[in-house]
Formats: sequence, structure tokens, C-alpha cells
Amino acid sequence: MSGVTSGTGSASCRFAHYFVVCGLDTETGLEPEELAAVKPIPRHGVNRDLTAGGESFEQSPLRRSFKSKVLAHYPESTDRSPFNRDAVNMLCMPHGLSFRSQADGREHHFHSFTVAQDDGTRSYGFVHTYYEAVTSAQITTAMQTLHQMHHVEHYSTSSLSSSSASSPSTSSTDSLVSSMDELDADSLAARPLSACLGCAAGSFQPARDTLYASKALCLLTPLPFLHAARHFLSQLHQAVTSHTAPPLPLESYIHNILYEVPVPPPGRSLRFHGVQGPIVCQQPGPEELPLGDYPLGEAFSLLGVENMVRLLTSVLLETQVLLYSQDYQRLMTVAEGITNLLFPFQWQHVYLPILPMPLHHLLDAPVPYLMGIQRKDCSQCSTLDLSHEANLCFVDIDNHRVDPPEDLPLFPDQPELIQELNEVLLRFGLQPHGGATTNPAPAAPPCLSSLVLEDLMEDRRNGNLGGEELAMLERLQALARRCGGMEGGKTLGRAFQEEEEELNAAKMNVQLREVFAGRFTAIFGRYEEFVIHSAPDLESWLGNRDGTSNFDKGSFLSAQPAPHLHFLSWFLETAMFSSFLDSKVLSRWADQEPLQRVFDGRLEREHLYNTFEDDPGNRRYRKCSVLHKSAQAIERRLLKADHTAIHPHLLDMRIGQGRHQQSCFPRLQADVLAQGHNTNNPIYKPRMGRGKCVSDWLVLSGRSLHQSKLLDPSPSAVTQIQRGFVEGLLSECRLKTRRMLMERMGKESVELGQGKASITGLQENTLIHSLCDLLERTWGHGLLLKQGRSALWSHLLHCQANGEKMEPPSPAESPGQSRYILEGLAPPKGSFVQDMRFVQTMSEGLSEVGRARAWIHLSLEKKVLSQHLKLLLANQNLIRQLYKSHAFLLCEEEREQFLFHLLSLNTVDYLCFTRTFTSISIPYRVVITPMKKLSIAMTMSNPWVCVSGELGDSGVRQIPKNTQEIFFQVRCSCQNLGRLSTLQLGQENSGLLSKCLVDCVVVHNEITGHTYRFPCGRWLGKGVGDGSLERVLIGQLVSPRGEEESGRWTGTPPEQSSPPQRLSSVQVQEEMREAVNNLVKHFHKAEQERGNLTALLCGEEGLVRSLEQFLLHGFKSSRLFQRSVFIWDFVEKVVVSMETADQMGDLRGSTELCDSLCHYANAINASPRNIGKEGKFQLLVCLGVRDQLLPQWLPLLAESHLTARLYEESALVQDRAAVNSLSRILHTLHEFPITLETALIKGVDL
Repeated sequence: MSGVTSGTGSASCRFAHYFVVCGLDTETGLEPEELAAVKPIPRHGVNRDLTAGGESFEQSPLRRSFKSKVLAHYPESTDRSPFNRDAVNMLCMPHGLSFRSQADGREHHFHSFTVAQDDGTRSYGFVHTYYEAVTSAQITTAMQTLHQMHHVEHYSTSSLSSSSASSPSTSSTDSLVSSMDELDADSLAARPLSACLGCAAGSFQPARDTLYASKALCLLTPLPFLHAARHFLSQLHQAVTSHTAPPLPLESYIHNILYEVPVPPPGRSLRFHGVQGPIVCQQPGPEELPLGDYPLGEAFSLLGVENMVRLLTSVLLETQVLLYSQDYQRLMTVAEGITNLLFPFQWQHVYLPILPMPLHHLLDAPVPYLMGIQRKDCSQCSTLDLSHEANLCFVDIDNHRVDPPEDLPLFPDQPELIQELNEVLLRFGLQPHGGATTNPAPAAPPCLSSLVLEDLMEDRRNGNLGGEELAMLERLQALARRCGGMEGGKTLGRAFQEEEEELNAAKMNVQLREVFAGRFTAIFGRYEEFVIHSAPDLESWLGNRDGTSNFDKGSFLSAQPAPHLHFLSWFLETAMFSSFLDSKVLSRWADQEPLQRVFDGRLEREHLYNTFEDDPGNRRYRKCSVLHKSAQAIERRLLKADHTAIHPHLLDMRIGQGRHQQSCFPRLQADVLAQGHNTNNPIYKPRMGRGKCVSDWLVLSGRSLHQSKLLDPSPSAVTQIQRGFVEGLLSECRLKTRRMLMERMGKESVELGQGKASITGLQENTLIHSLCDLLERTWGHGLLLKQGRSALWSHLLHCQANGEKMEPPSPAESPGQSRYILEGLAPPKGSFVQDMRFVQTMSEGLSEVGRARAWIHLSLEKKVLSQHLKLLLANQNLIRQLYKSHAFLLCEEEREQFLFHLLSLNTVDYLCFTRTFTSISIPYRVVITPMKKLSIAMTMSNPWVCVSGELGDSGVRQIPKNTQEIFFQVRCSCQNLGRLSTLQLGQENSGLLSKCLVDCVVVHNEITGHTYRFPCGRWLGKGVGDGSLERVLIGQLVSPRGEEESGRWTGTPPEQSSPPQRLSSVQVQEEMREAVNNLVKHFHKAEQERGNLTALLCGEEGLVRSLEQFLLHGFKSSRLFQRSVFIWDFVEKVVVSMETADQMGDLRGSTELCDSLCHYANAINASPRNIGKEGKFQLLVCLGVRDQLLPQWLPLLAESHLTARLYEESALVQDRAAVNSLSRILHTLHEFPITLETALIKGVDL
């Protein structure tokens, strides 16, 4: 069905908003571009080609850039899309106005651009640029004068170079003035211009040459109708350059496209007419992916599939992305292609795929951005002076290269995704490896003068031809091929070929996008289950949006496959995901965003057909199943237009207007194009919602970026933008530090058993990485002189050099260091210079960015980040030398607030450096502290220690002999042990005189400053206590305030007193249940979050201690002299009793269980280690839990005949119900794999 429709009405439903002409304004003359517009600023020094005034006389005037102007635009303005004159002018001619002579190449070219509005919407500009002859005598004379000045500059430069020894201080500007006084126009004309370097290619003589200036025809549209706009502008240009006048004045065609051509309805296509022929455009349906007309196939051909996936990952993680190419349209093709692949998410930051020269200051923006700049004369990226490279993804399109930031995670299922994309590209005849040169000639519609052929082509496209007519058209097509062409220079076959190529490009576009949409559907298929709707109404949600969480990130990550966690943990922290969630929450009170409505509709269909797997953590890769269907839908719309717009027609114009002059775009009649005259209703009207849409609410709440300000190059606007960047950095610091505090405190509550287990460690690492990125962007803002990829590391090196000059030589060991350790306090933290030296000596092959991140991790773990940065900012003279006046580091008030927010991170403990850099060598100091209350002499014979942590152990380290002090120290430099867990302390068996009552052992990490205290409170020696010569101690991390971390890492339990502490049976059973429950919760956490299992088994509130209390309850003790009671004595007696009964044949119960208990007890006794009775019982319990025998051993101990004699009747061990209950509780541990530390089971052969 095809009907004639009109677009008159609201500007939002018209195909085009504005028609613009940009070019040379003969009234204002020639104005050179600004200083930055002449050449890119090199990394070091000043461009010698630039004079103080900003103009380059070294460069031929035909190679310079001049300011362009908007010559005309129609209409004057629209309601919803006001015309931004400066922005449109810059983007139509990003490099400014250029000139050529008849000897130069004057190829016309096409490019597009986009302008973002403050409400988040975008409008698109499509520009056809060509060269038009200059008829103004003033401009020709001005160009001649510039050539003369250029000639004199070369003459003066050659003279200066020959006389540089006599007058080396003479400037080129002074020479230029004096030379102009000495030489007249005749002498300049007599001197051949070809004698000047570079003049031959760009010379200009008015009597000989014709001057041409670039002119741009632009169409601004609300939607990216790339192909339709390109065809229209190309036909318009052909009409201007044609020998014959078009059928109607150009005003008729421009009026038609502005006022009479509507936007196609969703799911429909529309045909309208240009100057030379019909043009078709289409819009996807309400359940399809949004309109994406930019050729993704070209982007994949330019970069390759792997590079495109890498680039998409960088964009999804909101790094700074800089595109680099000689071709403006390539910049737009890659930028729009990547943003189209983000569905259902949207880029939330600075988006300028084409960055004009006057806006190059935005490269200094300390925010995520996606921008593109033009390569100049095949220059390399090394000529660019970029402040931010630590988190920059640099895309060299022309050289087919993508340089992503360091440590960029892989996209989920990346190998499978690349394989599927390769298959799509191969189906359309494209090679997936990239690097193909794609520079097709501008597509144009067939130039057919025959109305019969034109009508036949339209009927064929619409499917209205029958068998005979179709056969006739095919014969005409064959005849056109044999004849070699038609009037207008294009064959009918070529027209059909271009039509087929556009159709294939559209089908490939939608299929490539569907592949990525399918991936996001698989990853976030159940995201609604984790959305938190906590606000009762819209006002309360808007008022507390920054302080509430809309998404349960920990639970969501827990349900994802392990290989995807690195990427997803970063992505969940991005602004695009946050905006996506905001839209979801706001959809309760406002109209749903279109992208989210489409995405949620797809998820509903997936749930309806139950295509999601039950276990998302183990899901398999599934290829997209709707590729063929999506391609069919777009093919149907393009092959058969659903609607036809009103044809261009004669307008009520004044006589003499619109006269055709070849190759010269006429001055259009403004009053005719000022407004539409057709009053027909549009084909459709936008759907009216039930209230404000989501984006409107976000704008009202201050969420939107003021994109229009970014396009204003005036000094006042630039100052305002830079001020906004400063405020944005401070706000980001405040939000990040608060988020880190909440995350860390939430993790502490989990470790205390007061919260829900989640992937907190992964999220913590992600937040610390984002803090590193924030610091890099802060230190890169306003940087004048950079000496490497990391602005922060460069500044740290400057500060280190100054600090080393002022730092006094430090002794090898601080006299008061041991005093701090003995008192269980954290020693004073190392200096800034010491930390820098250690980071520089790390042998991990770190780049500058990596070293800066290592320094941040170390400072954060030592709680000196704010202190060190304050020291870094104290040298204001250095900062003024390195930074521009608008830099964040020169804003005193914001800088102090920034440091204050970072100071708040000192309230929580981090192990980010210890757990990230695991292969470095760390020195540790070990101090053994005896009990202070005893004054008798105590000695130890060849004492030794072995420290164990998450990442390994130190091995046995001997304490130096003949030490006369009351404590012993050993410095052991070994691999990074991670967070310390246990310490083995022992001595040789040298008789009864070698004994010591050890209070504790303290281990100090001399890099991070962490101090661990290992409580003991027991004798070490023969004939005292339980006779142990070796102890396994459990550690506690000492906080900077000297207090242990309560409840996190329980230390070695205190020695049992005699008589033992009396606990009620209820208390004992409750402790037992709590100990087992802690073990169960330990295994239900993510593996990287489980912490120390040994502490849960052998710590003060661990399983061994609780079971000991159970067996001590009701124990009869006849000891009167304060000697401790040991459960191992009872176990040994039971074992002897069993072995005796077995020999006599009186053994009751399971022989196999009795044999296992006896075997384990005898093996422990036979161990060469002298671990004492407490240590033996601890080892028996740990082995019983590991081998799933402990629940079966308890009834054996309870049923022994010795139990009735050694225990009171009220003892728990004599309560059969209590014993059976305890056995059932312990049986729950059988489903978990328990691995014991080597320090616990060393020397026992089982």
C-alpha cells in the first residue's frame, strides 16, 4: 500500500530540520583560523612555523585554513531544535575554509556529524563539500597579497640563514616587516615563485589562475538517514554542476525536503524525490533495533573483527576513546557503528566523533569521551600532545590499529563472539581480519532523463510490474549494458548494482547488531530480578538517588560465569549501566525509554519460550537466532516503499529568482523557504505518553550533560567548561570514596557474619581501579608538559627528585622500631621517598601506568594516600610550571576537599597491594615476646619460626644464636605471603632448662606496614605445660590504633585454666553450633572471599576450641595444684582401652571406626614433632573433619566405659541426645572439601 503523504506540521516529525549553506563570506574577507588550527602542537617546544599573531607564512595560502561562515540556513529556527550557528559551521567545515586553484585537485566529498542536545537527544548533519569558483575581486586580491607575504618569508628566511652568524637574534617577524619595506610588488612579481620551497605546488597568480573556495551544503535531520540525505545532497550538487537547469528551481526541492517529506512511521518505508530521481528511506518497527544507517561493514573492514570487539569493550567500560583518521566520514562511521552496537545501553559522556580545530582543548577533558580528530598530512599519533593516555583507547583507523588501555578485560565469550561475527561478514563477502581499503565513490541515484525508465524502476522497486513488464525492463537493462551507458554518465546496470549494494549493507548492518544484542540479552536476561525498588514514590527516589542502590551487584555477579566477572564487575560501575537502571526504576512513574522498552520486550519473549538456562553461571554460548528474520524485515521495506511523499512543485517565487548558473550555487529566495505552505496533515503524529518520559525526569534532576556548551569555542564558554570539569572531578571523588567506604564496610559485616556473602572482593578491586583512573585523569587535567603515558607517575618522579635532595640519610634501622612491635603497635609508616624507591625496584615489568597504580595500591593499603598526595601538591611552584591555570591541581579549595575525601579511606583497611602484586619480594620482621610478669631467667635453644599466609609460607627461619635480649628478631625476605594466617614457633629439645613462657609473636611487613600479632600464652619447653616444643599460632592483624580486628581473625585460644571455666550446657552447645555455622558460611562465600579456614578451625572461637569445651563439660578433676586438664589424656586412655579390648575380643561397636580412631591417635603420637597435648588434640580434630570421621568418633568416646568414670552424670558427653545432635551438626561439613594448611599436618603420615 502506497499513499501520498506530507510532512507539514511539527518539526519533530519532518524528515529534515534545516538546510544550511556554509562557505566563504565575501563581505568579511579572509580570516585565518586560530593558532591551534594551523598545525598540531608538538610534544616538545613551540611550532616554528607560527608567528606571534597565529598565522603561518611558511605555508602556502592555498594550504592554509580560513574561517568559514554560515551563509544561509532555512528555516530560521524550529521549536524543539534551535539552530546552533557556530556549532553547525564548525562541524560542516571542521578544518575551516580551504582554497584551490585550477591546477589542484578539487574532488567533492561527503561527511556527516552529530550534535547532542542538553536533553540527551541528537540531531544529525550531512554535508556535501565541493569547490566553487571565487568571483570576488577583493578575495582574489587578498589571496595574491598572502602569496606575496609567503614569498617574502621564504626570501627572508634564506637571507637570515646566510647571515645568522652576524645577527643571530633577529626574529623572522622583524625580518618580514623590513623585507616588505624593501621589496615592492614589481620585484616580487619578477622573482619566480617556484624558487620558494613549497611554492610550486601551491602558487597563485590572478592573471593565470582561477581561485576556488570550498562550499558545504548541509542537511540537518532528527534521525540518522545517512543514505537518503547523501543521495539528496549529491543530486543537488549534480544539478548545480550540470550544463542544463533542473526541471524546477532548487528552492522547490529544498522546500519539499524541509516541509513536505515526513519521517517514515515505525516499521514503514517512504519514497520521496530529489532533483535527479527517487530516494527511499525507512524506519524500524517498534520491536526492532533502532535506526542505524551507518555502514557497520565498512567499520569492520577498516579495523577487523577483533579490533572492533576490543574497541566496543573500551566504550562499554567508559574509557577515553580517541579516533584518528584523515577522512571525517570514517570517524563518524566508526563512532556511530560502535554506539549502535551498545544497545540497550547509551553512551552518557562527551560524544564528538568529529572534533573541529577550535575545540581541540576538549582533548584535555578529564572525563570519559568518544572523540575523533583528523590526521594531518599522514602524520603519526606521536605528534599528538594528549594529557590523558593512562586510560585512553587510541584508534588509528587508517592504519587499522586499536591500542586499548592496559589491563582491559575480555568481553564475555569473546572467542565465540568473534567467530559468529566472522560468519556474518563472510556471508556478505567481507574478510573479517580488517585492513581493507574502503573508500567508495559517493553513491548517487541513477541519472535518468527518461521518465519512462524512471517510472519502470519505481514500479520494479514497488513490486508493481507484471511478467511482461518485468521482462521488458530486463531487456532494457541488458540493452543499456550493451550500449555502454546513458545520458548522465551512469548505466542502468550500475544503478541496480548500487541499489543491491545498499540493500546488502542494510541487511549486514542489522545482522551484526543483532549478534551483539543477543549477547546482551544472554548476559542481562535476568537483570530485573536484581533491580531494587526501594523508593515509594518518584519524589523520594529523586531526592535520595545518589544515596541508594538500584541493583544488587553482588548477587548478580555471584550468578555469572567466572570468566565474565572481570568485565561485568567493571561494567556495573559505569554511567551507562547506572542510567539504564535509573530508566528501569523511573518506568514505574513515567513512560519507559524506547531502547529499554525494546530490550524488555525481547526478554519477555525469551522468558516466554524459556530459552534462558536454569544455571546462568554455566550457560553455553548460543548464536543469534533472529538474523534471517531481521534481514527480511528491512529487505521488505527497502524493496517496496510503503508511502510516497509529495513531489517537489513550483513555488510562488519572484521573477528572476532561481536562475541556473553552472557550478555556482545560487542565492536562494529566503521568504519562500522560511516556512511551509502546505497545510496537509502529516502521515502520523508522535505518540502521546501518560506523562514525562524518563529522560525528561533525568534532565530535571540535573543528570544531563550540557552538550551545547561543549560546542562553544568562545573564551567565556571554555572557562565555564573547564570549571565544570573541576567540579565534576570533585563530585566524582566524593561519590567514589563514599562508594568504597560502603563497599568495604559491607564486606566487614559479611566477615563478621552480619551480612550476605557476595563478590565483594571483586567489586572492591573494581572500585580501586576506578580510583586509580580518577587520579590519573585529575593529574592529567590542564597538563602543559608531560613526559610519559602516566601524568601521575611523571609528577611523582618530579616530587621524588626534590624529596631525595632534602631527605636526610636514614639509619639502617630505627631505634624505636622494635619498641612499637613489642607493644603490639603498628610502627610508623615509611616515607614518600621510600615507597617510591620500592615501587621502582618491583621486578614485575610494570609500565609507567602500572607503577602509578602500584604506588596508589601501596599508599592506600598503608593509609597514607591522602598524606602523600598532600605532599605532592605542596610544591606549588612545580605545579605552576607543569599545569595550565585552569587545572584542577591549581584550584585550592577543590584540591583541599579532594584530599579530605581521600583521607576518609583511612577509616577502613585494605589489602589491595598485598593481594594484587603477589610475586614481589617482601621483607618481614619477627619478634618473640616472653610473658612480662615473670622475672625469672628464661632461655630458648635454637628457636625457629615459619610464617604462613594466603600465598605460601616463609619456610623455617632460624633465630640468631647467642642473643642476650629478651626478644628475638629475624629479617626474612621472601615472596609475598599475602595476608598472614599461622605461625609455627619451635625450639630444639635441649633438656629441662630450655624453656620459655611466650606471650606472643609479632610479625611486621616492612613494606605495607601491616603488623600481625600471634597470641600464645603458653610454655615452650619440656616439663612445663603440655611439654610442647612447637606451637602453631593463629594471627590477628593489628590496626593502626593498636587494637586487633575484633571478630575477624580470631587468634590462638588461651590456655585452659584449672579448674576449667564452667560453662552451662546451653552455652557450650551454642558455641559448638556457631563454630560449625561459621564453617558452612565460609564455604558458601565466593572462593576469593573465603578468608582463613585455619582460624575457623583452630582460632579462639573455632571448632577445636568449641569441641574442647564440649568434652571438658562435667569432667572430673582431682588436680589441686593449678595444673591444666588436657583432653588428649582422655583420648589416649580411650584408645588404649579400645586396643586392649580388641586384643581380648571384648571390643563393642564398629571395629572399623575403632581402628581408625586408634590409627590416627597413634600416628599423631608417632610424629617427630613435639607439638604437645593441646597440639595433638587440635591435629586429631582437624584430621577428623578433613576425612569426615569426627562425627563417628564422638559416639565412640561417649560410649567408652572410661567416660562414666571420668565424667559427672550431668556432663554433655554422657547425654546421648546431645552427642547425637552434635554428630548431626558435624555431619553437615561432609559436603565441603576441607584442605588443611601444611603447618597443621606436617610430619603426620596419614
